[in-house]
Amino acid sequence: MASGSSTTNLPDAHIGNIVIKSKPSSKKTASLWKTLEEYLLDVFTLDPRLQNDSVSVMRTGLCDIRLSKDARWPWLILVPRRADVTEVFELTPLDQVMLTFETELAATALKKITGATKINIGALGNIVRQLHVHVIARFEGDANWPGPVWGFGKAEAYEDAKRDEFIETLREALSS
Repeated sequence: MASGSSTTNLPDAHIGNIVIKSKPSSKKTASLWKTLEEYLLDVFTLDPRLQNDSVSVMRTGLCDIRLSKDARWPWLILVPRRADVTEVFELTPLDQVMLTFETELAATALKKITGATKINIGALGNIVRQLHVHVIARFEGDANWPGPVWGFGKAEAYEDAKRDEFIETLREALSS
C-alpha cells in the first residue's frame, strides 16, 4: 500500500456479522487477529436439541455438517456457526453464498454415496429456531415415502459401526 493510503480499497473480511477491512500483517497483531477470530466463533453455541439429535461429521468454512441420529433416512443437518441467527437472510451476503455452496456440496455428496431417488432440502426452524438446513436422501418405498420425514414414526438409532462407517464415507465424499 502506498504511503498515506487508507484501507478503503481493501477487500472486506467477514467474521460472523462483523466486517473487518483487512487482516493484520505483523506478527504482533496476527496473534490478536487469531484471538478475535476464535472469540467470535466461540460465541456460537449449538442448540442442545441439535446436539442431542445429531453427530458432527465435519466443519466447513461456515457450517458444522452433522448426521441425524435417525437411521431411517440418510439425513444431514448443516448448522452455520454464527451466533443468534435464525433466518438465512440474517446471514451476511458472503455467509449466504457459503451456505448455498455448502448445501450443494452436502446434497451432491449424499446423492452420490446413497444413490437416492430425491434429495430434500429445507430450513424450517419452527421448533429449533437456530438456523440449520436439512439435507435428506429419500428413496421410493422408504419410511413414509413420499410424505415428509418430520413427525413420522419413531426414530431408529444407527448401529455404532454402521454410523461410523457412513460418517467416514461422508467425509471422503465431502472432501473430494
